[in-house]
Amino acid sequence: MKKKYIKIAEKTIDVNPYWHYKIDEYILPNGKKANYYYAHTPGSTMIIPQFGKEFILTVQFRYLNQKKSIEFPGGGVKQQVSIEENAKLELLQETGFYAKEIKPIGYFNPCNGLTDEICYVFYTNELIKEKQDLDESEEIEVLFLREEEIEQKIQNGEIWDGMTLASWLLYKSLHY
Repeated sequence: MKKKYIKIAEKTIDVNPYWHYKIDEYILPNGKKANYYYAHTPGSTMIIPQFGKEFILTVQFRYLNQKKSIEFPGGGVKQQVSIEENAKLELLQETGFYAKEIKPIGYFNPCNGLTDEICYVFYTNELIKEKQDLDESEEIEVLFLREEEIEQKIQNGEIWDGMTLASWLLYKSLHY
């Protein structure tokens, strides 16, 4: 078995409310030193809410790609909040629906070469309609789609968000 990469030092380059930009100095398996740049996060949550025969998704403009993105509700884990509570809060904030109960369906790293983030995915079909409460930076439209409509939007590239695609795959693998 090959040697693991050994961290020598860690430095935070910059911090924002969502993640820390870091650089690690480490030793490669061949013994040479190298630098690794990455984003450290406390994690994120995504929730697949089903309301009757439809699923609730959001439509929001994504700055880096300069286009709208259809996504399941989700966001970064906030301090002092459990992962489950974070998923419920993101759902309520972004869609105006409160989940009475949620079920964990899996987790993944959205981009393991760039971040140490783990996204925890949940499912719910026990919803109560309340009021949407968006962050200052968010403009979110709520979208209701049937399963076949989601599949069609994936196939034609209208749903292109990687975290939504990974979450949907986890959901489908459980045969809900």
